[in-house]
Amino acid sequence: MNFFADYNNLALIAIAVVSGGLLAWPTIKSGTGGKRVNAAAATQLINKRNAVVVDIRDAAEFAKGHMPQAKSAPLDDLPNRAGGLAKDKAIPIIVVCQNGQRSSKAQAALKEAGYSEVYALEGGMAAWQQAGLPVIK
Repeated sequence: MNFFADYNNLALIAIAVVSGGLLAWPTIKSGTGGKRVNAAAATQLINKRNAVVVDIRDAAEFAKGHMPQAKSAPLDDLPNRAGGLAKDKAIPIIVVCQNGQRSSKAQAALKEAGYSEVYALEGGMAAWQQAGLPVIK
């Protein structure tokens, strides 16, 4: 009991709890965004289920290189363009950004627009390129 009565020990315990929470936060936050797929699984969805690839990066980033058949729909404009991305709302949608950080917002917007199966590409275009998969410029 003396351990908890010492203020120095309480400060160390508080620091440990806060730092643990900060380390866990990205995992907790990404878990609420939706489903994620790696580059190989994304390729399978595209080839076997005709998934629609939606690139949410801005026009300049898109012009530097994008996945084949990707549709450009910048994140800021996505709610306005969501309805016309796929004819059938049951077709899988793969959301792509540069490194996977912005895709959660896009997933939420597409779910709200009525798409039932929305995935985010883990690691974004950076992971796609690192895997040596094709890029259109």
